[in-house]
Amino acid sequence: MASSLTRVFQRHMHVSARRHALSKFSMPAMSPTMTEGGIATWKKKEGESFTAGDVLLEIETDKATMDVEAQDDGILAKIIVNDGAKNVAVGSPIAIVGEEGDDLAGAADMAAEAASAPPPKEESSSPPKEESKPKEDAPKPKEESKSEQSSKSAPKEELAKGSRIFASPIAKKIALERGIPLAQIKGTGPEGRIIRTDVESYKPSAAAATSTSAGVPAAAEAEYTDIPLSNMRKTIASRLTSSKQEAPHYYLTVDIDMSRVLKLREVFNKSLSEKDGGDKVKLSVNDFIIKASACALRDVPDVNAGWLGDAIRQYKNADISVAVATPNGLITPIVRNVGGKGLAGISSEVKALAKKARDGKLAPQEYQGGSFTISNLGMYGISHFTAIINTPQAGILALGGVNPTLVPADNEKGFETKQIMKATLSVDHRVVDGAVGAQWVGAFKNYLENPLSFML
Repeated sequence: MASSLTRVFQRHMHVSARRHALSKFSMPAMSPTMTEGGIATWKKKEGESFTAGDVLLEIETDKATMDVEAQDDGILAKIIVNDGAKNVAVGSPIAIVGEEGDDLAGAADMAAEAASAPPPKEESSSPPKEESKPKEDAPKPKEESKSEQSSKSAPKEELAKGSRIFASPIAKKIALERGIPLAQIKGTGPEGRIIRTDVESYKPSAAAATSTSAGVPAAAEAEYTDIPLSNMRKTIASRLTSSKQEAPHYYLTVDIDMSRVLKLREVFNKSLSEKDGGDKVKLSVNDFIIKASACALRDVPDVNAGWLGDAIRQYKNADISVAVATPNGLITPIVRNVGGKGLAGISSEVKALAKKARDGKLAPQEYQGGSFTISNLGMYGISHFTAIINTPQAGILALGGVNPTLVPADNEKGFETKQIMKATLSVDHRVVDGAVGAQWVGAFKNYLENPLSFML
């Protein structure tokens, strides 16, 4: 898989080849906006050789987990950042690499040096006041040594505010999961760095035990779990908050009779099953909804647009983002040019994209962009909800389940039962006025209540 990530690795390997020496492999940027990522899994072990094309590790971005492939032969001499590490800054060393014939004896020292080196940004932001403190306290070395000796067995509770705690990513992760305060741990790594074994061997101090007996529970016994934020969850939170605060939402809800769609779906699935000799292709109600949305966007193109701040971008094709729930959070893979595809093609593409999304294998071009979004919670028993706009898009359609509903009718009973689905369009008022939004909703409703109209 050719990518900027593999080109970065290739550059590292070429440097190693020229000098015939070990070199640092830094966290690469998967995209121009990426500033940090996570190490999902190393696929090679320390000391293990690899050949061009081998997958070395998986990197977790804010949307997916991407493979890193080797472009040349070499050896993974030392891993600096282990599996599960989060928030690893782009440019930070994550491994030491070499090639056959290299002396690997210096890999551990090089890794320790790279791991203990503080990030450049943090170094530049260190306040100069902290450097002046040792000079002020210099005349009193004996008094300080006494206090230090008396506090050797006590936790480091008096760590100055703003002081940095040096700890490996895996140590931070374990400490957060177990509710262990890093400030109370003495690191045994290079230059006092807190490492994994320090956290795992931590035992609450006497002070912590006393506070527990006084009615304050120790951190290790807290009746809750703090779940570290993944890059994906951070991105979701940031974008949804920004959308809700900045985009002036308004909502349009309509009841749609899905009776004809359900009958047509049944006929199509029976025909496809007989044709293929099985259930290889099986249309869902959502496939009809996606197609009807594209037709409505063609009829009312003002909704197929996005807000750019200084302009409104109107898209030529209906590239529809479909919300998919994954173990790591919500993601919206895109079905491109829906207007030019049939129901069977839409169905197959949505299923393939949804599987890749749940496996964390979507490529950036498969989820970045889109002109309109659909979020369907009907399969979860939800009858009605409103969705937050996926900016810069101008609209998102929220769909509930199809439920039998009594409606007035001109017959002897005065009523009849119809299969009703509630659809709510969330619209950005900066892009789409109320009347235009209503026109789109009307067109969408008409297509679903007369599904043969978009078969012609």
